[in-house]
Formats: sequence, C-alpha cells, structure tokens
Amino acid sequence: MTIQTREVEYFDGDTRLLGFLAWDDARTIPMPGVLIAHMWGGREAFVCDKARALAELGYAAFALDLYGDARTGSGPEENARLMQPFLDDRVLLQRRMSLSLAALRQQPMVDPDKTAAIGYCFGGLCVLDLARTGADVAGVVSFHGLLKPPGNTQGNRIQAKVLVLHGHDDPMVPVEDVVALEQELTEAGADWQIHVYGHTMHAFTNPKANDPGFGTVYNPVADRRSWIAMQNFLDEIFTAP
Repeated sequence: MTIQTREVEYFDGDTRLLGFLAWDDARTIPMPGVLIAHMWGGREAFVCDKARALAELGYAAFALDLYGDARTGSGPEENARLMQPFLDDRVLLQRRMSLSLAALRQQPMVDPDKTAAIGYCFGGLCVLDLARTGADVAGVVSFHGLLKPPGNTQGNRIQAKVLVLHGHDDPMVPVEDVVALEQELTEAGADWQIHVYGHTMHAFTNPKANDPGFGTVYNPVADRRSWIAMQNFLDEIFTAP
C-alpha cells in the first residue's frame, strides 16, 4: 500500500479552488470516489487526513475547497466570515459542490459512476444540499452537520442514499430540525437513515473540539461508531446491485 496525494486545481469562474486528492496506487483502478466537504474553517488538515484514511480503505478521496485557494480561517470569527456567504447564498454553495464533484469524477483513478460525498459540520450541510439538488451520487454522509433546508430544492427527488450521523445534545441542531429533515427526506423519496448518539454534542469527530460552552466537544465513542457506520454505508452503496 502506497498512499499518493496531490492538489487538484479547478475553477468557479475566476475563483481558483484547490482540492486535495488521496488514493492507494496499489489498488485496482478505476475505484469509487468519495468527496469530502470541510468544516467552517476551510480545507484544513482534518479533512486531508480523512482523505488519506479513506484512501487506505480503497477509495479515491477528494477533500474539496469551497473558499478558494485552500483558504482556512484562524479561529471562530474568521471561520464564520468565510462560511456566512455560503449560508446566505445556497445556490453558490450548491454550485461549488457540483463543481467539486465534477473535479473528482475527472480524476483518472476514479470510477465516475461510483461516487459519494461525506461532510463535517458545515460540510454536512453541504453534502445534504448536494443530495437535495438531485445530484447523481450513490450516497451522502453528514457527520454532525447542520440540517436547515436551502429553500430552493422543494419538490426535487433525492437520488442519493442519505446517512446522517448526529449528536443528540448538539445545541446547533435542535430535535425539531432532525424531525423536519426526516419529513423532508421522506417527501423527496430518499432512502435515508439518521443515527443519533446520546450524550453527544456538536463536532464529536474532531479531537480538537473541547468547548462545552460553545457546544463543540469531541466524543471518541461516537467518533468510532460513526466512522464504522460510514464504512458500512459506503460498502452497501458501492456493492449493491
């Protein structure tokens, strides 16, 4: 096993986006591709490490860049400034997600007919929006993602299978948001699952999360369980007839 990595340049108009691609060059190609949407801080080491971990599992993994030039925030204030334009303009968010998916599919080791997307926190919202647009991906996985609908996808059929991994005590995602998502996914005809972890707050997969007052706390048990759930989900969507 030799994990290879490189940056991939792609564009939204004049905005240069820099994704991070990881794959195992000992694996048979083409291989399934997994898009990874980052947290509010941008394309940080966290998602690049997830790309390497997915490459070890046999996927070509692509940590996308929503902000451009792989820009990252220095802390909560700057992170919020980077993220807010995409919350305000979900069409922009959806376009960047679609362009990122296209960039993944163009990689020579990727089977363009076998793709999925996972995302963390803000990235969880991003992959749900990708599914909401009706994108032809096999599945999406949201880790402690934000769930609010975008307002421009009502009536769309969701083709992707959906797995949502959520902490019950997440102050950023109240129970009514979870119930609303269940109804939304059902009405859109989606094959969906929501796994809720008890005594678990926001950002439960991030070892650096340690701010109970803000609602972000790492939970190693939920982290492990959610990663296993994701692996089972990817196995299913890529091997099912």
